[in-house]
Amino acid sequence: MSDIDVHEGRAAFRAMTEGTAEDWALISTHFRDFARGLPERVLTHLKLLDGDYGGFPVDRLEHSLQCATRAHRDGRDEAYVVMALLHDIGDTLGSYNHPEIAAAMLKPFVSEELHWIAQHHGIFQGYYYFHYLGMDRDLREGFRGHPHFQACAEFCEKYDQSAFDPGYESAPLDFFVPMVERVLARPIHSIYPSPASEV
Repeated sequence: MSDIDVHEGRAAFRAMTEGTAEDWALISTHFRDFARGLPERVLTHLKLLDGDYGGFPVDRLEHSLQCATRAHRDGRDEAYVVMALLHDIGDTLGSYNHPEIAAAMLKPFVSEELHWIAQHHGIFQGYYYFHYLGMDRDLREGFRGHPHFQACAEFCEKYDQSAFDPGYESAPLDFFVPMVERVLARPIHSIYPSPASEV
């Protein structure tokens, strides 16, 4: 085995079987710093929806802002509002499965119910338009009886399907930044430690 080119600030192993406690202490430090930047990276990605209309009356960012604003004005808690804001963030990378992308990103930070809503909102939202595309608008009925069925149906009815109004005065993205920062700073379902708990 040839000598390893060791770079300051990086672990020295080539395979994890060669790692040491010192290597992993160093990697953990980098992980904590990187994890603290998650809210900013998520918001940067959300901004990619700006100007993307996809034929809708409002662009996808405005749709997201309207969902979150409606949920906030309805008295929903911060985690719910953040889920509403980010529920379509997967549109840019997941043309065929955008709900799953948002749900995977949100999973460490929200309740099981909010994760389920994010993951299934695409099928539930289909109730309002699938029949116009020759699809079954009642696909959501396959989930009837699930503990979160009604919560997902309510999210789509009250916030998602109604958030395409060009005349609606939604709160600006800056209004939601502190909420995103707080929710994404403290994972409640993760095998990794929260960087916020180690400050």
